[in-house]
Amino acid sequence: MLHLGDLRTKHGNRPDAQEQDWQQRFATLADTAQDPRLRAFYAQGIPPGDSFLQDVPMAALDVETTGLDILRDEIVSIGVVPMTMTRIQASASRYWVVHPTGELTPESITIHAITHSQIETAPDLSVVLEEVLQALAGRIIVVHCRAIERGFLDAALRTRIGEGIEFPTIDTMELEARLHRKSPSLLARLMGRPKQTVSIRLAASRARYRLPRYRAHHALTDALASAELLQAQVAHRFSVEAPLRTLWT
Repeated sequence: MLHLGDLRTKHGNRPDAQEQDWQQRFATLADTAQDPRLRAFYAQGIPPGDSFLQDVPMAALDVETTGLDILRDEIVSIGVVPMTMTRIQASASRYWVVHPTGELTPESITIHAITHSQIETAPDLSVVLEEVLQALAGRIIVVHCRAIERGFLDAALRTRIGEGIEFPTIDTMELEARLHRKSPSLLARLMGRPKQTVSIRLAASRARYRLPRYRAHHALTDALASAELLQAQVAHRFSVEAPLRTLWT
């Protein structure tokens, strides 16, 4: 079971950056992926890690699920919002409701502003997979908690087409963790001061940048919220001329 409050960067305060060359990895996957939709996704490639953030096309992604257990729960909706560091392309946003294969409870879908009639008539993820991948292709994917978006998409594809998916992300939750989940100083530890835990959930993170509060647990709204949060984080703490590799994971 995934617990969002327990999320940490793998190496303490350092970014959980993948050292691999993502461009080369995508080229390899474009040659080795079996599903044509995946091959097309990888063939679009991604910007190099030394690209300035201001030059990078991005897409904010949110998936809503029946729970937080990747082995048991499933995706019920997906939201994608194209963006750059200066513009959020709300008019080009995409939203899908998908029918999970497992048994549903009322609580597992109503929290996401989805009705039973929507779920009953919704297609399986495999039906809209090409559309989803096309909306993400060639862009760096922005998420708030990569364990959810990357993990659930990977698991869903393995179930349906027998192979998973790989892609780098800019994780706005991880960027907040870098700042607010630092180890206490030696002096604080010696004095026995309790460690202060600051929430890095989406709403709490947005509030620190004075961004408006949105309704939670709707895939398209949360994708938009993540896009706005990244723009605020870069404006306050980084730079649009920062290299992409300093933020991606």
